[in-house]
Amino acid sequence: MTALHPRGVFSAALTPITETFAPDHALFIAHCRRLLAEGCDGIALLGTTGEANSFSSDERRALLEAVVEAGIAPAQLLPGTGVAAVTETVALTRHALSLGVTTVVMLPPFYYKAPTEDGLFAAYAEVVERLADPRLRIVLYHIPQMSAVPIPFPVIARLREAYPGVFTGIKDSAGDLSHMEALVTSFPGLAVLAGADPLMLPLLRKGGAGCITATSNLVASDLAFVFRHFADPARVAEVEAAQARIVAMRNRASRFAQMASLKALLMQRTGEAGWQRLRPPLLPLSSADRSALLEN
Repeated sequence: MTALHPRGVFSAALTPITETFAPDHALFIAHCRRLLAEGCDGIALLGTTGEANSFSSDERRALLEAVVEAGIAPAQLLPGTGVAAVTETVALTRHALSLGVTTVVMLPPFYYKAPTEDGLFAAYAEVVERLADPRLRIVLYHIPQMSAVPIPFPVIARLREAYPGVFTGIKDSAGDLSHMEALVTSFPGLAVLAGADPLMLPLLRKGGAGCITATSNLVASDLAFVFRHFADPARVAEVEAAQARIVAMRNRASRFAQMASLKALLMQRTGEAGWQRLRPPLLPLSSADRSALLEN
């Protein structure tokens, strides 16, 4: 098989919030270490699950700096750097590169809806051209249910042709396994990463590269086990048992608002108060929903 980059289980890490609604650096660093110890290959911080679009550029930069300064290897970090303004995307990506973080996850510019394929290509191309850094590796972020801007196959093809070696992966969070499988078939060497935990296993069986998922905040060890042993005929029963736990936790966390549910479950597990808060407009679960979730 063609070597894929990035490959493995990457946690779409939640961001703990202080009483003043700032990212809690110390608690986040501890969480990253825990996820890596549980078997994650890396941390995809500052994404949808991490509430990145509720944070300023300064807050994003400070959190990434804190993680690197704490000794977490830059090669294990996949920060989200894609925002609505190309210049700000460039600035956030350049900052990541300055810290030795070379692989980023990049949303398309998402404010203006229904951009042309030429427009999408131009936006990504402008980022690459302005950075002009041979170290840069970009994982495209396809999450149309949130961004309302899908990344079409022709755009992916043009970008990979125009900038060989730069666009190395795609996080597909649309939840459509057939779309992910088509990406694997259409783009040999592209690391196709599932954005939904239960879809990693079937995607791996079709040549996928792993996942960047939210429920990994709670089931990292199970996802890591599935990734490492899915093709081992001697571990079929164990893989299926781990997959069942992954699906059950994903379903549990999706019963109510997902990020608020994940944080409530993580607070229950760790006892750390920073997980009870989200930055508005997101809010914690109501008392009734929280009780129903935690008693399940």
